[in-house]
Amino acid sequence: MTPLAAAANENLAQISNYLIYSSMAVYTLAFFAHIAEWTFGSRSKVARTAAALTGADGAQDAPAVQVRGKGGGTAVLDQPKVVTRSAAGTRDVPDGPGAGGGTVQGDLYGRIAISLTALAFLIEAGGVLARAMSVQRAPWGNMYEFSITFSTVAVGTYLALLALKKNVRWLGLILVTSVLLDLGIAVKILYTDSDQLVPALHSYWLWIHVSTAIFCGAVFYIGAAGAVLYLFRDAYEGRLANGRTAGKFYASVMERLPSAASLDKFSYRINAAVFPLWTFTIIAGAIWAGDAWGRYWNWDPKEVWSFVTWVAYAAYLHARATAGWKGRKAAYLALFAFACWIWNYYGVNMFLNGLHSYSGV
Repeated sequence: MTPLAAAANENLAQISNYLIYSSMAVYTLAFFAHIAEWTFGSRSKVARTAAALTGADGAQDAPAVQVRGKGGGTAVLDQPKVVTRSAAGTRDVPDGPGAGGGTVQGDLYGRIAISLTALAFLIEAGGVLARAMSVQRAPWGNMYEFSITFSTVAVGTYLALLALKKNVRWLGLILVTSVLLDLGIAVKILYTDSDQLVPALHSYWLWIHVSTAIFCGAVFYIGAAGAVLYLFRDAYEGRLANGRTAGKFYASVMERLPSAASLDKFSYRINAAVFPLWTFTIIAGAIWAGDAWGRYWNWDPKEVWSFVTWVAYAAYLHARATAGWKGRKAAYLALFAFACWIWNYYGVNMFLNGLHSYSGV
């Protein structure tokens, strides 16, 4: 490499670092905007009136609906209900109005938060691209590059779901908080100077295997966030069903989330959708191992824990498809599976030695 090219690559690496730090600053602004959305958003009079009319807020004296027939008589209909889950033995509870609570002020802060999140995503994506240009390869050759790409994909997936009109804005605060934590760890602990890869990693399988692993991890994270919120919301609904009350702040947050049924379904669908791709990731890694080391499976710690993660998610999906393993049990299993993925990324890379150790941090 000529001195001029080396200087250009060094400049690109510095630009990448600047963009990553800039994205963190914008994510911080988005974090405060999400806080404002939850703080100032509350159920408006219109939302409360609609809940009372439908009995959605648990009111037992909601007014009946009268209709006038063709002959001049009237008929009284039962109060309508908004049903989100109809499985036997479950609660029929409507989704909450969202983090903004159905208010103009809350919605305004929410829109600002989403706009800032989208801006931070574009800046961070630019940082990842600059890093790739500085090393002239795929930007995931070490844990630092993996981390900044992981958070970029996670936010991109969230924004894509919003663009598809999915009800996921409630996830914004948790996502932005996690992204700031991920980037903080990346720049302070995991940072590695731009460098070329060892010969074993010079393969087109780097683009295929590692990119799918990053995407799967980002989507698994969103599914895990849904499972955590499901546990809180389900406990809240159970508390109300048993005639107990909750604190004003706790109730305000829980009432604005989707119902436990919706969160449970959301987590399941997210994990089920990405599981085949995780299967492909393991297969692609085995093929790459065969090309690089002459064996498809070496019982390397990374390989073992990737398989353990696959088994955990397979058990979760199988449990969801059988009677008695829905709801909280399935959520705990989903979180255990994601914990396996997290350990496979952080724990195995930092504390265990194996064939993947040369990628460093």
